[in-house]
Amino acid sequence: MRLLGIDYGSKRVGLALTDLSGAMAFPHSVLKNTPKLTREIEDIIMKEKVGAVVIGHSLDKANQPNKIQAAIEELMTDLTLATGLPIHLEPEQFSTQAALQIQGRTAMTDAAAAALILDSFISKS
Repeated sequence: MRLLGIDYGSKRVGLALTDLSGAMAFPHSVLKNTPKLTREIEDIIMKEKVGAVVIGHSLDKANQPNKIQAAIEELMTDLTLATGLPIHLEPEQFSTQAALQIQGRTAMTDAAAAALILDSFISKS
C-alpha cells in the first residue's frame, strides 16, 4: 500500500510518497500553504492511489502540541472527511533540520523532511 507523508508548515507543506509496496519513502513535492492545500493533497492522493496518510506530529521541546498542531489537526479532519483514508501522526521534531543536514537548503527540503517522517513511520510498522 502506498503511503503519503506530510511535513506541514505555515508557509510550505512537504509531501513524500512511498513506493507501491510502502517500503521506501521518497520526496515528492512542496506545496504552498494556501486555501487550496487540502484539494491539492486530495488530488495527489487520488492520482497516486494512496492508501494511508502520515502527518508529522508537531510538538514543542516539552512534548506538548505547539501552535502549528491545531492547523495539522484541522488538515487531518479535512482529509479524513474528503478521502476516508486512515491518517497517522508521527513525531516530526527536527525533521527539517535533519533534511538540511543531509541535503542542504533546496526547493525540496520540506519534501525531504516529509520523507524522513514517512521513513520513521515505516520503520516502526
